[in-house]
Formats: sequence, structure tokens, C-alpha cells
Amino acid sequence: MGKAMLIAVAISAASALAQPVTVPFVGCKSAGQANPVEAPVGEAKTVAMSTEKARELAYYKAEVSLGVLAPRGWFCLGVYGSSSAGLWMSPSVIDPKQVFSSKWNGFTGPVVALSGIDGGGSFGAYQVSRVVARVFPAHRSFLKGFLADGLELPIGPYPGDKLMYKSKDIVEYVTPARAEGLGTQFGVRSSANPIAGVAILTPPRMDLDLLSVRLPPNLAHLAPIIVRQVESDVAKNDREPR
Repeated sequence: MGKAMLIAVAISAASALAQPVTVPFVGCKSAGQANPVEAPVGEAKTVAMSTEKARELAYYKAEVSLGVLAPRGWFCLGVYGSSSAGLWMSPSVIDPKQVFSSKWNGFTGPVVALSGIDGGGSFGAYQVSRVVARVFPAHRSFLKGFLADGLELPIGPYPGDKLMYKSKDIVEYVTPARAEGLGTQFGVRSSANPIAGVAILTPPRMDLDLLSVRLPPNLAHLAPIIVRQVESDVAKNDREPR
């Protein structure tokens, strides 16, 4: 069984040792089109997982984004634009000047990236349409206007992606190593390790939350927990207004 398939099985498996535990809150500064935004102050997050895994994780949150679990001790940065907001975590410092530079090519190392796209605006709707065309066949009526305008949208999954549908609006995925796929959107690039995550569409506005998780091999067991927590938080509508 390949590495990507092993991750896919792990994401779908329930944790037999899960129980309510707390992990520390980490506030993240944000940068974007306007002024920088200071990091929020919050309380420890209660999550369902084993106590052993809880010791390896923290809950990161920026004012502009939904919160997300990531390994403890990582650096973080919230990012925002006219139609999107997100949160990036990395074991290396994330320099806002670098990531907003035209020379930046995206993350190629370990990263946890959560992007929230507002489907109500024209640019956000275009970004959402690219993902809908790939993995949300139940919502392809959303593409009619773009296709009528002559926009080319590849229809159907990326060839290497492993998809696991939780519903017509939620799909977990694994993008294999050295391949383009759902995981290599919005600032994350392919590398020698696979990317796990989840895409969640929220009708009727067609907002999109896309999580990409690429962890070092010694921390790969944390990916399913990170994915499940994002699914839980989006389901509870536990987000800041876009």
C-alpha cells in the first residue's frame, strides 16, 4: 500500500482513544491588502483526541480566519484579501514581505494551510469554481456562467488525488508526492511528501474552506486529527465573518 493510500485510510479511521482534552491557544498576526492585524487572545481549545497526540498540537487562530490545529512550536501567519482569508503554519518563520512578493513560489516544506474563499464576489467565485469543477459534481451548475463566458475549467478530479466523500459538500483528499492536485492550491506546492486535507463547500453562497496538511514523517499521524477538527469547526460555523 502506497504512502498516499495509507494517509487516506488514516484520515477516514476513527480514533479509538479520542477523549476531550485541551491544547494551548496560539494567536497569529495577519497581513493583507490593508493594515496588519494583531494576533487575537484566546483560551485553550477543547478537542477530542488522545492525550499523547494533544501534547504535540496547538490551536492556531488569526483574527481573519478560522482556527486550525498544527504542531506545537510552529510559526503562523494569517493572510487576507478582498475575497479570501487564510492561516498558514510552518516550522520556519513566515515573512509577510516574502509571501506577498512576486518572487515567492509557495510552501514546499512542512505546512498546514487553511484557506477560506468567499464565493459571493467575482474573484472569489472564480477561485471556488476551479475547485467545484474538480471535486463537487453536485454543484456544477455553479460553473455555467464561467463556461458560457468561455473560461476553460478542467472537469473531474486530478489524476493522482485520492478522494473520500463525506457528503456532496465535503471531500477529504490526499494529493500524492510530486504531483499537482487539490492540495497544491492557494500557496502550497508539490514536494517529496504527500498532502492530506479536506475541501468544504457551504451553499448557497458557495463559500469554500480548503485545508492542506503536509507534515514531517514523524508527525504524519497528526494529519487525521487536524482534518477532523476543521470539519467540526466549519460544521459549527465557528468562523469569523469573511
